[in-house]
Parts: sequence; C-alpha cells; structure tokens
Amino acid sequence: MPSPSGNVTIRPAVAADSALILQFIRDLAEYEKLLDSVEATEGHVTAALFGENPRAFCDIAQIDGEPVGFALWFYNFSTFVGRHGIYLEDLFVRPEARGSGAGKALLANLARRCLDENLGRLEWSVLDWNAPSIAFYDSLGAAALDEWIIRRMTGDALRRLAGI
Repeated sequence: MPSPSGNVTIRPAVAADSALILQFIRDLAEYEKLLDSVEATEGHVTAALFGENPRAFCDIAQIDGEPVGFALWFYNFSTFVGRHGIYLEDLFVRPEARGSGAGKALLANLARRCLDENLGRLEWSVLDWNAPSIAFYDSLGAAALDEWIIRRMTGDALRRLAGI
C-alpha cells in the first residue's frame, strides 16, 4: 500500500471500477460492523452508477495511481435553501492509507463541486460511535445536526405503507 507521503489524486469512477467499488462498500461495512447488511452486488453497482440514467455517482481516491478510497454520492434538494445539494452516502479510505490526505481530498472534491454547481450544501451521516471520523469531520468545520433524527423504512414496513 502506498505511503501517506504519496501523491493523492481524485478521479471519477468508471464502469470498470464496479468490483473495486463493491469491495470498498464491503470494507466500509466491515469497519462499521454491518457486513451482514450488504446486499449489493457488482451488478447493482454497475447499474446504479453507470447505467443509462445514473442517480448516484462515485469518485475514487488514488495514491500514486493506486486506489485507496472512494466517495459515493448523489444530488439531494433543500426546500429551505431552494437548491440542490450533495448527499455523501459513503466515504471510505483503506486503513493503511488513512492520514494520507485521501479522505480530505475526496471531501474537498465534493465541496468544489458544490461551489462550481451553485449547490446549497454537502451533508452526510456518521455513526455515533465512530469517534475518529467525527473528530476528522469536526476538524474540517462540519457541523453536527444533533436535533435531527434519521428515520428509515425498509422491507415489510415499506411494503405495508405502500399497501402491497
């Protein structure tokens, strides 16, 4: 694995990266103790990110040309701000590349996109026990929205509400 002193670059993911992206997703899920929750396949990744009408996007961090992390994101919308924004679904840097600047470079790339596209905000969620990530985000000036609680519907609850 490259050393932290290597040259960090960010590039848009391409369809040939689907297996790599799935591995990053699995690595992130393992770190978050959620590996059993991963249902995604390489086919899902390819279809979602590189199909006819992609609604999610991915950037790859590289150090000296070797992939070390990713940011998977999509556009959202704020009615209060009246503009689109970016929601960062996943950010992951391999443990051996942490401290290299790859995570910050991925976030900086998204921040530039927000500014270039006149987007209203960049936001994401972090698990409450993930102290290293929280400290990293705090160091960048990200604000915690403690008054907001994420709600989620899946499976049977989703089907019941849909009347199916």
